[in-house]
Amino acid sequence: MVFDSLSSNEAFARSAVAAFVMQLDPTIGEIGDIKTAVSEAVTNCVVHAYHGITGKIRLNVRFTSDHIVIIRISDKGCGIEDIHKAMEPLYTTSPEEDRAGLGFAVMQSFCDSVNVRSVPGRGTTVTLKKKLSPRYPNA
Repeated sequence: MVFDSLSSNEAFARSAVAAFVMQLDPTIGEIGDIKTAVSEAVTNCVVHAYHGITGKIRLNVRFTSDHIVIIRISDKGCGIEDIHKAMEPLYTTSPEEDRAGLGFAVMQSFCDSVNVRSVPGRGTTVTLKKKLSPRYPNA
């Protein structure tokens, strides 16, 4: 799905992903982890990608046969110059906005893997992966 980079759409994205993932019958903890990680990724797009103007955020969710949820969130904003630096806890490009710089750290703590690809001036794609526990392994 594609939506505007407005802070009001963060809750929409989080809820849409949660509703889609419910097909796999996740635990309450797993769905909470996914919603938190999606919130952080979308918020990063809203706050950093477009610098005060409204752009588009693309969100894609799929899952594999072995219960791995793959969530891809991308923008066509300013991109990230130094991904390694941006992923350091407490690093922020917006200290004047009282940002904690913990977005990527939060995503990493709630997902099994977080991959970031970015091209300055062309945008960023964050891919989150989370393996869910099969609740009914013989089903």
